[in-house]
Amino acid sequence: MTQVTEKPKYLNGISTEQLFGTLDVIKETPELGKMQFRATNRWINGAHNRSTIKDFYGAGQEDQSRTSAFVIDAGEPAVLLGTDTGANPAEYLLHALAACLTTSLVYVASARGVRLESVESTLHGNMDARGALGISDEVRNGFTDIKATFKVKADATPEKIQELIDRAQERSAVFDMVAHGVPVNVDLMVQ
Repeated sequence: MTQVTEKPKYLNGISTEQLFGTLDVIKETPELGKMQFRATNRWINGAHNRSTIKDFYGAGQEDQSRTSAFVIDAGEPAVLLGTDTGANPAEYLLHALAACLTTSLVYVASARGVRLESVESTLHGNMDARGALGISDEVRNGFTDIKATFKVKADATPEKIQELIDRAQERSAVFDMVAHGVPVNVDLMVQ
């Protein structure tokens, strides 16, 4: 007797039907995969500045789904001349990397039918501030390396979980940007 098991409609909080449906639509109409994310930042005082994130372009149109903006304050710790008004930009980069790898891991696990019980990560970014502070041109301005450690509990073997982690790295947009760089153009609009 053969038992037929139905794919769950939701796995790890993700609608697998919607996941595979979205993949199919973008495969059929590749231009729907073009996205543009945006952030607006304003300086407040000292090292304190604030980003607002709301509008973006996706699925062939301006998205109108967000009713309010996300507001993110940034600053620096006192040792870097700030007053701790928010995480510093390097810490936000670690957050972005952790969040993107985690989201990619959840999507990959859901697509492959793996039920996750918990996912935690710890990221460390090493930096010599002499570069960013202009003290030494021999020292890089940013991180010299980043270490990410994941702790995952799932209904899968350690080897299968490692495959999920590997695939999450292959598919994470932020991992790609951090690991391989991305061209950045900075323009000036004088007021």
